[in-house]
Amino acid sequence: MRDTMVAFGGLSAVSQVVGPFVPHSASGAVVGLSVGACLGWGLLRSRPVTRVRQVFRRPDMTVVVEAGDVFDQPAHLVVGFCDTFDTLSAGGRLINAGSVQAQLLDRRYGGDVRRLDAELAAALAVAGPVAREERADKPLGKLDRYPVGTVAVLGTRPRLVFGVAYSRIGNDYVAASGVEDLWRGLGGLWDALRTHAQLEAVAMPLVGSGLARLGHLDRDSLLRLVLMSFVARSREGTICRELRVIIRPEELDGVDMRELAAFLNALASGPER
Repeated sequence: MRDTMVAFGGLSAVSQVVGPFVPHSASGAVVGLSVGACLGWGLLRSRPVTRVRQVFRRPDMTVVVEAGDVFDQPAHLVVGFCDTFDTLSAGGRLINAGSVQAQLLDRRYGGDVRRLDAELAAALAVAGPVAREERADKPLGKLDRYPVGTVAVLGTRPRLVFGVAYSRIGNDYVAASGVEDLWRGLGGLWDALRTHAQLEAVAMPLVGSGLARLGHLDRDSLLRLVLMSFVARSREGTICRELRVIIRPEELDGVDMRELAAFLNALASGPER
C-alpha cells in the first residue's frame, strides 16, 4: 500500500503539470490505466527480495547477500567457533545440533570428529593457547583457550574452511560474545582470508545470529556490522573477489533486503568507489 500510494502521488504530480497540455488526460480510461500502473508498481515492490548483489570498483570485488544453504556454495567456507574450538556436542550441551558448526562436522567430515580435531590441532599449533582450564572446572570439551580472533584454516583446496573464534564459552557451557569480540574475530578472519583464500570466493553465514548471545543486536545490525568490517578492511588491501553472506531462509524475515541494498550501494558510492 505504501509503494502504491507513493507511485500514485508521483503520477498525480506529473499529471497536474502535463494535464492541461494533453487532451483527454482526465478520461476514465487514462485514470484507470494510471491506477492500474500504480497498483502494479506496488505489487512489484512488495515481492520478497531474497538476494542482493553489489559490485565495488575500488577495490574490485562483489558482495552478495542471499538466502540459502552455506554448505551448497562453491566457495571457501567460514564457520564460527568458541575460544576452545570444541567439536563434540555432548548431547547438545557444548554445540547445538542445528548450528553451522555441528553441520560442518556432519556434512564436511562425515561425523569423523577425530579427523576434525586433528586438523584443528595442526592449524592451531602456530597460534598457541593463552590459558588452560582445569578438568574439574570444565568437565566437558577442550581445555585450551585461544584468543578471540584466532582462525584455524582447515581442509584442502578448492574449498578451505576458516574456523574463526569470535565467542567465549564459559565453564557452564554458555557461549557469549560482544560487539568488540565479533569485530576482533572479523578482523582475524579477513587477515586469514587475505593470506590463504587467494582472492577466491568466500561464503559465510550470518555470524552472531545464533547462540553466541549477541541478541542485543538484531540481524539487520549484525549484517551491517559484518559488511562494514569487510569493506573497511578491503580498502586496506583486497581480501577476496567475492564475499557471499548466506542467510537461512527462516531468518530472512529479520533482514530488510531493500534497505540492505541501499546500504551497500551507499558503501560502494563512497569516495573510495
